[in-house]
Amino acid sequence: MQLPMNITLPSLPARPDDSHKGSFGSVLIVAGSRGMSGAAALAGRGALRGGAGLVTVAVPIGVQPIVAAIEPSYLTAGLTEDDDGRFGRLAATEILNLSKNVTAVAIGPGWGKSGDLMDLAQIIYTHVDKPLIVDADALNALAASSGGIPSPAVRAPRILTPHPGEFARLTGTDTQTIQNDRQTLAAEFALKHKVVVVLKGQGTVITDGTKAAINTTGNSGMATGGTGDVLTGLIAALLAQEMAPFDAAHLAVHLHGLAGDLAAAEVGKPGMIASDLPCYLGRAWRHVGSG
Repeated sequence: MQLPMNITLPSLPARPDDSHKGSFGSVLIVAGSRGMSGAAALAGRGALRGGAGLVTVAVPIGVQPIVAAIEPSYLTAGLTEDDDGRFGRLAATEILNLSKNVTAVAIGPGWGKSGDLMDLAQIIYTHVDKPLIVDADALNALAASSGGIPSPAVRAPRILTPHPGEFARLTGTDTQTIQNDRQTLAAEFALKHKVVVVLKGQGTVITDGTKAAINTTGNSGMATGGTGDVLTGLIAALLAQEMAPFDAAHLAVHLHGLAGDLAAAEVGKPGMIASDLPCYLGRAWRHVGSG
């Protein structure tokens, strides 16, 4: 499938001098579980460095003190959890209520796996009436559900951010098949499900099924746990600032990789960790001259 290639990098408008935090949207990140509280914090930091005016990180209540202690700049919300420290069945109602008061929602980092989470992912995907980013274990939950990717009951956009293994599970194929034809398979899936797909990897593919962009930033130092969580928060922040879904994903992927390149230049690829990326996103913003 040959698609028009989007080469021009999108940008945010300059911030007016009389802005306030309400001017730049609000993000809800639904992430984390016992043993994976860092995923929630990294996504929260990604959203903060992406310029969102207000960020709330919703986590299972048992890990709320940990996530709150990592970063003072976001809010936290403790939700119903199961006996294993993952989101419980009743968390769905709590999340739907929280989503009413924000501009964009992201789900999945650090969720873990359970039957309740499969139900939770289906409910959120179907009913959250806000731009929604679906990542990590939320993608796996949808892939494992008997219904697969549901048809939303609302018209708000969806962005899916799989790595090749997650995308293989979503499409019922294998990783090698995905890697052999990344752009075509991502575009076909995006068109079928009316979503934006961010297929991660070297030369990350961003597509809505009618156009595509191939990312040129980033490096192998970013091949470490948690970097994708930062990207999830970053995309959410740009959506919250009312960028179009394809443009938000395109710019976020570029900035994320550029932050990784700036980090690698200073600390070296082998020594990079995911929490380096939010620290370098400010410099990445200066490089692109946006906002």
